[in-house]
Amino acid sequence: MSQDVVADALNAMRNAKRAGKEVVEVKRISNLLIEVLKIMKQKEAIKKYKINPKDKSVEITLGDLSECKAIKPRFTAKKDEIEKYERRYLPARGIGTMIVSTDKGLTTHEEAKEEKVGGCLIAYFY
Repeated sequence: MSQDVVADALNAMRNAKRAGKEVVEVKRISNLLIEVLKIMKQKEAIKKYKINPKDKSVEITLGDLSECKAIKPRFTAKKDEIEKYERRYLPARGIGTMIVSTDKGLTTHEEAKEEKVGGCLIAYFY
């Protein structure tokens, strides 16, 4: 078990998808993980997630997801560098989403380019 809750959750989701499972339970949660899950739900990578505050876990129902990984180390990208990292991590233009932590909160890389803000790269999925 590593110290990175987001990386552990994304690895569990990727392993469950490869094993053909529809639902995965993540034992450790954080506010950052919840925000990442909200973005993934908007992009239909996951169908739903249910937070269980009693045992501090979250149950995730997977959707249209083929790959998801945390970006390590968490690179800081200026507003004009986001496209460079987009080419590095995503398979093609218009396919996939990178999650960027900006001073306005977590956003997708498309929203960050629209608002012309940079930030710290958290994860990507497609």
